[in-house]
Amino acid sequence: MASVANQRSVGTSLITYLVLAFFVILALFPFFYMVSLSLQSDADLFSGVPVIIPSELQFSNYITIWDKAPFARFIVNSFVIAGGITILHLLFDPLIGYVFAKLEFPGRRFMFAALLSTLMLPFFIRMIPLYILTAELGWLNTYQGLIMPFAMSAYGIFMMRQFIRPVPSELLDAARLDGASEWQIYRAIVLPQLGPPMATLGLLTFVFQFNEFLWPLVVVSSVEMRPITTGLTLFNSEFFTQWNLTATGGVILFVPSLLLFVFMQRYFVQSVMMSGMK
Repeated sequence: MASVANQRSVGTSLITYLVLAFFVILALFPFFYMVSLSLQSDADLFSGVPVIIPSELQFSNYITIWDKAPFARFIVNSFVIAGGITILHLLFDPLIGYVFAKLEFPGRRFMFAALLSTLMLPFFIRMIPLYILTAELGWLNTYQGLIMPFAMSAYGIFMMRQFIRPVPSELLDAARLDGASEWQIYRAIVLPQLGPPMATLGLLTFVFQFNEFLWPLVVVSSVEMRPITTGLTLFNSEFFTQWNLTATGGVILFVPSLLLFVFMQRYFVQSVMMSGMK
């Protein structure tokens, strides 16, 4: 009987692993196909048949892309925009989260509920008034027009509030009795405990903004101000698209996000573990 049970257990495990392997391959296939496209020649690309394995690896595509477009400027723009927004989030989101988590003032619950309600509004609804405001400020086709509308986020504020709430209020009250100001309490007591959550917030914010496409497409009018996401549209013409060069840019766009996840995954895990602590 034990042997039969072991065989069933092995069979069940094998089926489970096969199903998981199938879904892993299904999830990774678009990425592998993008890498394949980035290494294809024009002959493979326009052969009329989808090519999974290129007949000849064209590593020269990763050199050609720098000659066909100001790709270095696109990369700089992407890092400036995503980095600027990330820094502003790390400055403002924890501070506002602390206010909502530990300070009592009239209308706090209503204001926080109103803030959370903005998460249910699609960006398409806010895009037109945001564009009009940006145009009236003279920020079209500028870094400030790309960065300042996203200086803070309701999600980041909510996330920081949830991590600040478990901080003992008695500890903060003791600091107030010792004469510490609210800024000193926030800087010396609260902020040092937010290392992993802030690292996670910075990681998620940077990756999201680094891959943002719609807002730069609306606000930017010159080629020199484009980030990578909209810069890749230069390889689209009226009659055909250079998919191999577009895929090459997509691979380059993916690398910074991958490196960030690799080097900061331990902070991400720590923040998840902290979210379950009381």
